[in-house]
Amino acid sequence: MQEDFLHYIWQHQYFDKTDLQTDDGQPITVLRPGHRNPDAGPDFLQARLKIGEVEWNGAVEIHLRASDWHRHQHQTDPKYDQVILHVVNVADVPVQRTNGTEIPVLTLAVRLPAGALAAYEQLRGQPPETLLPCAPLLPQTSELTRTMILGRTLLERMEQKAARVTELHERLGQDWEATAWHALAAAFGFQKNAEPLARLAKALPLALLRRYRADSRQLAALVFGQAGFLDDEPLDDFSRDLQTEFGFLRHKHNLHGTALAAHEWNFLRLRPANFPTVRLIQLVALLHVRPTLFDALLTARDGRALEQFFRAPLPDYWQNHTRPGRPGKVAELGRSSVHLLITNTVVPLRVAYARSVGNPEQVEAALALLDQLPAERNHLTDAYEAAGFRHTCAADSQALLALHRDYCTPRRCVHCGIGASLLRQKG
Repeated sequence: MQEDFLHYIWQHQYFDKTDLQTDDGQPITVLRPGHRNPDAGPDFLQARLKIGEVEWNGAVEIHLRASDWHRHQHQTDPKYDQVILHVVNVADVPVQRTNGTEIPVLTLAVRLPAGALAAYEQLRGQPPETLLPCAPLLPQTSELTRTMILGRTLLERMEQKAARVTELHERLGQDWEATAWHALAAAFGFQKNAEPLARLAKALPLALLRRYRADSRQLAALVFGQAGFLDDEPLDDFSRDLQTEFGFLRHKHNLHGTALAAHEWNFLRLRPANFPTVRLIQLVALLHVRPTLFDALLTARDGRALEQFFRAPLPDYWQNHTRPGRPGKVAELGRSSVHLLITNTVVPLRVAYARSVGNPEQVEAALALLDQLPAERNHLTDAYEAAGFRHTCAADSQALLALHRDYCTPRRCVHCGIGASLLRQKG
């Protein structure tokens, strides 16, 4: 058993209250169980209890064993002086506040609903490699329950991504255009090269790129030079020209010491279409044809308009070279890549902006874009779909990935609507 089960039991009062009393025999009436404390301090705040003849307002602390109070050093922490009841599974020692006064204890071990405890143990007892711990019990839940948890996990996932955008926005002096540039640059790394591309964005301020946006040759010289791909001996006239141009621009704009090295980029186990140099080519093409980033991404009416935004034709040379001087076929961004950019960058960017201006309707509109994109297919989403979860669009995919990462993998079943529903049924 984990403490989260006892938290759930106390929060929802799913235990036998017959002749409810403290371990020393004082009758207890729970007038208000309190609300969960997400920060440091007691587990439940603003609880209201009648213990004996006295009504108390304060906090409730929950442990598996009463001795955890001492193990966590609560007896020396003034924040825990407000605790009016210590709820435990096993009362092995008495506990005191910092002033030495003893805290009343309620032992729940003999009051737990057997069915709910058995269901909890079944969920928690699945092998670590089990993707979906509730799979054997899932048919006992309703379609509405599954739909509701997917709506919740989708919003949580997008809010988490939007929070990272907001942090980026703050670091960049609350400049939304610069925020869009940095977010898009990192996203063009598609996980394996997200980190070096994020550093490249820092090494190439948007204001500098804008000065040379109209000239794709100068733009390529800046991007590939700062990325470290113009340090080798030039292999053709074009790469030689880029190297010369970058030398001039580096001196002009004092870019010495800010460039990355070619060895910092990841090529291992990537198909040529996903090489970081190919992503840089596609990024240069996008910067060349799009005078603004943020405004265009914010005002695009639908998924089709966003797909059009990412369609940037490649100059002739880049259609036949995977990097300066290296022949190879290169195409525009594929639809699946565009959909990932919309999902992982554009939607969080729009959610972050909507939150900043206090417009919940824009949040809903941003999330609705995911309904217009096809579902992602991987072993995780396939497993959840096989178990009976809806999976028809990118919104479903994002919700399932969040459900797996934030609830199923850490076994946070009591925090999940599905797990909570099963425990209620068994209780």
